[in-house]
Amino acid sequence: MMNTKMTMVYWKSKRFWLGKLLEHPEIMTQGETLEELEENIKDAYLLMAMEDVPEQYKLREVSL
Repeated sequence: MMNTKMTMVYWKSKRFWLGKLLEHPEIMTQGETLEELEENIKDAYLLMAMEDVPEQYKLREVSL
């Protein structure tokens, strides 16, 4: 899969680290640590990107 880099803006609340992607501000999540926040934001992005994709899918790298 593509190695895409995006910008995560994040901050600390009283209990959790919160963050969202500047390129996709609708994607927001939290984590108890920065590492957990980063994993959760990756998972949230993949869930959004793969929404409505059937289980049996194929990948092909394309040049843009």
